[in-house]
Amino acid sequence: MSILVTAEQLQALLASGDRVVVLDVRWKLGGPPGKPLYLAGHIPTAVYVDLDTELARHGEKDEGRHPVPLIDDLQRAARSWGIDPGDTVVVYDDLSNLSSARGWWLLRNAGITDVRLLDGALGAWIAAGYELETGDVRPTPGSVTLEYGSLPTLDGDGAAALASTGVLLDARAPERFRGEVEPMDPRAGHIPGARNAPAAANVDASGRFLPADELRARFEALGVRDDRPVGVYCGSGVTAAADAVALTLAGFAPALYPGSWSAWSNTPGRPVATGA
Repeated sequence: MSILVTAEQLQALLASGDRVVVLDVRWKLGGPPGKPLYLAGHIPTAVYVDLDTELARHGEKDEGRHPVPLIDDLQRAARSWGIDPGDTVVVYDDLSNLSSARGWWLLRNAGITDVRLLDGALGAWIAAGYELETGDVRPTPGSVTLEYGSLPTLDGDGAAALASTGVLLDARAPERFRGEVEPMDPRAGHIPGARNAPAAANVDASGRFLPADELRARFEALGVRDDRPVGVYCGSGVTAAADAVALTLAGFAPALYPGSWSAWSNTPGRPVATGA
């Protein structure tokens, strides 16, 4: 099943009359809020999805800043977005899919098989000359049934072990990985043994994912191999999903640590490494 859809392909899907649910997941660390941007202009039929409240839940500090939502809550939200069994779901943002990848990963992990990312994000749609619509879209509720377990995940112990037995990638910016700055979490640095693979480097200047062979070469340079398990984390499990997308495009099967650094750094006794 394809992961990416171009603006031209999405426009054709919408024009065809086939079942396709479009989700707008505009979100940025520290804001601004995505809903006003969505209301001002979004892809026709797109439903706004709030990452903080619908693609995450509030938990204890050692669960991280964006714990995975309870399956009943995610199912309730997915039905409110109009998703029925068998639907094609297309997710986008305005940040090179660094935010919307969270929606892709969650819905894929919850059992929806045909979830795609708009390659190049909202900018690609606008660059292609397609129209935007304003206001809120409230679809007829759907009937999809969700269950987690379709994609591999890691907890803190699993991430620590993978750093020794396989390759554990950290999707954050290099300065956060090295521990030079930490704007959000109580300790700076990274999980010992992890290697830095910033999610922003998976896309070109237009926000489109690099070709699969280039992505594969990038990850192989970090030690990723077909015969070694690979996992990924970030600050709170959001941009890690963008690395998971890129790894999947490159032909690997990554596990994701949803708690990520925000959970690790809030757990007493977890060691911290700094530097490159």
